[in-house]
Amino acid sequence: MQVPSPSVREAASMYGTAVAVFLVILVAALQGSAPPESPFPYRIPLDPEGTLELSWNVSYVQETVHFQLLVRELKAGVLFGMSDRGELENADLVVLWTDGDSAHFGDAWSDQKGQIHLDAQQDYQLLRAQRTREGLSLLFKRPFGTCDPKDYLIEDGTVHLVYGILEEPFQSLEAINVSSLQTGLQRVQLLKPNISIPALPSDMRTMEIRAPDVLVPSQETTYWCYITELPDGFPRHHIVMYEPIVTEGNEALVHHMEVFQCAAEFESFPHFSGPCDSKMKPERLNYCRHVLAAWALGAKAFYYPEEAGLAFGGPGSSRFLRLEVHYHNPLMIKGRRDSSGIRLYYTATLRRFDAGIMELGLVYTPVMAIPPQETGFVLTGYCTDKCTQLALPPSGIHIFASQLHTHLTGRKVVTVLARDGREKEIVNRDNHYSPHFQEIRMLKKVVSVHPGDVLITSCTYNTGDRKLATVGGFGILEEMCVNYVHYYPLTQLELCKSAVDPGFLQKYFHLVNRFNSEEVCTCPQASVPEQFASVPWNSFNRQVLKALYSFAPISMHCNKSSAVRFQGEWNLQPLPEIISKLEEPTRHCPASRGQSPAGPTMVSIGGGKG
Repeated sequence: MQVPSPSVREAASMYGTAVAVFLVILVAALQGSAPPESPFPYRIPLDPEGTLELSWNVSYVQETVHFQLLVRELKAGVLFGMSDRGELENADLVVLWTDGDSAHFGDAWSDQKGQIHLDAQQDYQLLRAQRTREGLSLLFKRPFGTCDPKDYLIEDGTVHLVYGILEEPFQSLEAINVSSLQTGLQRVQLLKPNISIPALPSDMRTMEIRAPDVLVPSQETTYWCYITELPDGFPRHHIVMYEPIVTEGNEALVHHMEVFQCAAEFESFPHFSGPCDSKMKPERLNYCRHVLAAWALGAKAFYYPEEAGLAFGGPGSSRFLRLEVHYHNPLMIKGRRDSSGIRLYYTATLRRFDAGIMELGLVYTPVMAIPPQETGFVLTGYCTDKCTQLALPPSGIHIFASQLHTHLTGRKVVTVLARDGREKEIVNRDNHYSPHFQEIRMLKKVVSVHPGDVLITSCTYNTGDRKLATVGGFGILEEMCVNYVHYYPLTQLELCKSAVDPGFLQKYFHLVNRFNSEEVCTCPQASVPEQFASVPWNSFNRQVLKALYSFAPISMHCNKSSAVRFQGEWNLQPLPEIISKLEEPTRHCPASRGQSPAGPTMVSIGGGKG
């Protein structure tokens, strides 16, 4: 009797199973020294299905990140890494792959065409590969900086993680092209601050702000708005910490969440639960903009300093709160229910200081604009010495957290503190900023601001895909440059921002006309956006605008919470004079590579050679 041969599908299935088994045998074959048993406090799903889960911890002493990558449904391998904006081209990668006989783990990089190459310098070090009940767990480490031009420098701020799933064996690493793989990206702050948890009050209570039973729309991006209210007569309390509540199973869908307090001048706000861009959303919800809490994927609980808390409730404070949840649903999953939100921890025993939130950067005005087709145009806003001298208490304020904000073309944001004309320290910087990943970040070190100090906030924009100038404003296609700093003690100063003097901008338009056939209307009825739209963007007009922003006087907004400016002359103010800038820190290369492998770790399986 003849034994029937397996079908092509059965053969492929058997072969795939064999490949998976090969990789699992890595457990016994791979050598490596695992670090002392250390927890992995940070964890995120990499892909929407939750097949890949990344955990990590940070050692600032060793300047090293330990990664634990869990692969739940192993096929023929996986790649993981980092790149500037989350692209798979020009990425710094580590790859686990099989050629059918042997499995390999190696440090690699991709070129601008997506072709993968083995890195001559192996800086990812595999410590352990272990089969668990959940899947294959890979433990490996990498220094923050490697001095390898093909490697990504891990630094403070946003990191764009990339991943790919290998579904079939490859005869060599160079045979892999990322364009043929199932790939994706995830944004995260890898270098979390190493801050000790402050003591919490014994009378602490909790309040959950969550939208009940939301049917998550089957579209890639949804911002869901939900209005709730504090109990009648809710007295003044201090928020001392908050943390996310993410519905189990939805960890890959819930991207970020914010809780806003509504404006106190309105007696009431209509209840609403629906998409924030819905035509049914009541107009009044636009007045719920005061941030109480913000969380993004990968963030843990947020703690206020022991001596300060964020006040809410009581006289002069609105009872109404708006929860905003950003759902990221690229697989267009249907029928998923969600009740995620934020849990506030608060106390009736008020702490010594009220915490406050101050806006730094640029005023929302069209006089600040970015020409089209720019890849790195910088705009800068100032909080001047004149304003801090007038508005800050003699003992100054202490900034402990920061939330950076731009719209769609923002690529970098930094705020620097200057004193007596010299830049002293960075308040917050994100060299890989993404408008799609905004969170309140606790600073590694509290920054003290004294009366007479200057705070300089600069944003870098990429308008490479735009045909018209991008002006400042509230619209999503307009731009912003803001740093919401969280500080104590609370002062009357709520907004310390600038913009170029409008009169000097009109001089710019007149100059453009002198060289470009009177193309820009300088008549009174022409709006600034209309004027920018008619500028012919040759190299001269671009450079002159850049120069104008670097020397022209500014209009300062040194505002109280009532939106009224502090008394004084704030128009036609000179730019702060900076005579000394901070130097870029010197990069230290890892001292020894004695433990790093010379090439990929290779294991012989099933009689294969190597």
